[in-house]
Order: sequence, then structure tokens, then C-alpha cells
Amino acid sequence: MGVDLGDILPAKETELEALNGRIIAIDAYNTLYQFLAIIRQRDGSPLTNSEGEITSHLSGLLYRTSRLTENGIKPVFVFDGEPPEKKSEELKKRVKIRKKAREKWEEALEKGKEKEARKHAQQATSLSKKMVAQSKELLDHLGIPSVQAPSEGEAQASEIAEAGDAWAVGSQDFDVMLFGAPALVRNMTVTGRRKIPGKNAYKTIKPELLKLKEVEEELGIRKEELIEIALMIGTDYHEGIKGVGPKTALKKVREGKKAEEVFEENDLEAEGLEHIRELFKNPDVTEDYDISWEEADEENTVEFLSGEHDFSEGRVRKAVERIKRNVDLTGKQSRLNKWS
Repeated sequence: MGVDLGDILPAKETELEALNGRIIAIDAYNTLYQFLAIIRQRDGSPLTNSEGEITSHLSGLLYRTSRLTENGIKPVFVFDGEPPEKKSEELKKRVKIRKKAREKWEEALEKGKEKEARKHAQQATSLSKKMVAQSKELLDHLGIPSVQAPSEGEAQASEIAEAGDAWAVGSQDFDVMLFGAPALVRNMTVTGRRKIPGKNAYKTIKPELLKLKEVEEELGIRKEELIEIALMIGTDYHEGIKGVGPKTALKKVREGKKAEEVFEENDLEAEGLEHIRELFKNPDVTEDYDISWEEADEENTVEFLSGEHDFSEGRVRKAVERIKRNVDLTGKQSRLNKWS
């Protein structure tokens, strides 16, 4: 879920075309969860093959990657490893939320309430190890590089961008700014018209761009103080202070206060905050990665998606052809040179 910093961060709308020629390190888990939540049938049921296996993630990965490459974007998908121990409680909460949402989804289906069923179905989304393995296999067939993080995928993606091997991180989570990513692109894989929850209306979603230097300049703070704000309002690693939102936390850091002081002001123990700071400042990442693009293997992709998962062969071939036509295969090396 990440840190809720949207109320204070100055995001600017952009277009996919404006990212032409850019390497974007994409938070793979974050993106796959979006596909699983959004790519569903009217009653909220995910897409499946003839064996009943979910294929929404593969559909999103194929067609969205094709769209990104059509706009000259060179994607690198970064996958999560083992989560930090501090995240265990948050993960347990998410499991409970999904279980409860699934129960409500099934109940709504029994009553024939499609709209309500779809809402709960999206909250019940779960990404399995098999889905992750399938996603990596598809990317391999498409010639799109993937990186396995030792821990948090968004931290590793931020490391890749901070090292200059990607221009930005693609994710919905603002956490990447705390990890030091020079730029964040949100809504990159979910653009288009989306229904507004609970209303018979739609809104157009466009990519949003945030640059760390611009964030620091406009808010008048440094990245380290952005971490202090996160510590006050709560992260995936801890609860935060009830009643303290991003704007209040920003006011506190502008007054020169650290998170511990604000916790004490609210009669709360500040235990473990230094450890959480370190998770953002010095996350578990690796410099041992290879980023290179290969020509998409059309026949293996067709066999995998059409032969094993019942995708339309014609549509798969068209998507692969677009990827083959648009991906620039230059720059094959480990730790790519700096990109402006």
C-alpha cells in the first residue's frame, strides 16, 4: 500500500509519449496487482484459461508492455524478494482484508449484485508464486529484462534509477521517493478511463511525474525530512500517529522536529523508528543485475499464451510484433551508462 503522501507531493500530469527513449524500472508486484484488480469481468471474476487458472496478470503484462514500447519506453520489471521483518504485521493485515473481501464477493455473487461483487473482488486480489513465475517467463519470451530484488522491489527499482541505469521508477507507491529514486512515474500502466467507485461516472487517468529534486525544492525539505514525515503518518513497517496526516507532518518537519519528538508530543512510544529510517536510507538491494533487451521470441510467446493459456493467437502475434518493432536493442550491458 505504501506511504500516503499524495496530499503534499507536487505531481504533474504527463503523457506516455513524453517518456520516449526513457528506461523505466517498473515495480513488478505493484503493477501485477493492478492488472489483477482491474482486468476482470463484469461480476469481478478474473480472466481465466480453460483450466480455470487466472490469466489477468498475463493479459495486462502483454498488452501494456506492448503499449509502453509503442511509446518508446524501455521497461525493466523489478520483482520483490523476501520482505523485511518489520513488514510482517502489515502483510498479515492484507491477508485478512483479502479473505474478508473474498467472502463479501462470493456473497454478492450469490445475490446477483454484480457491481458490489466487482468492488469486493478487486479488494480480494492475491498474487501467487505461480503467477510471478508465469510473469517472469512471459517477460523472458518477450525479451524484456527483469531484475530479482533481494527484498523490496520498489527499493531495488529505486537503486537502479539512482545508479543511473534507469531514468525513473514506475509504481503507484510514493515510497520510491523515500528510497531515493530521482523520479517516479505513477499511472503508467493504468492510464485510460476508469469508473469512479460508487458512482455512475468515469474519470480519465493520466501518467503523473514526480522528480525528487522538484519535490524537495517545492516543499522546502530534503529527502531525509520526507522520511520523517513518513515515520509520523505511518508506513508498511509501522502504524504512525493517529490524527497526524501528511500536511501536519510537513508542518512539524518545517519546525525542525523529528518523528520521535512528535510521537512524544502525542504520548506515544517511539520505539523502532531508527530501524525503520535505516530501511529507507539503506535498504537491502543488490548491484549485481543485468539489464539488456533481446528480440521478442514470437513463436515461444504464442505457444505460452495461446497454447497454454487460451489467448487469441492473432492478438498475441500483433502485440509481439509491436514489441519487436519498437524495442531498441542497443545498450546491452550490465549497469548501463548514465541516462539524462
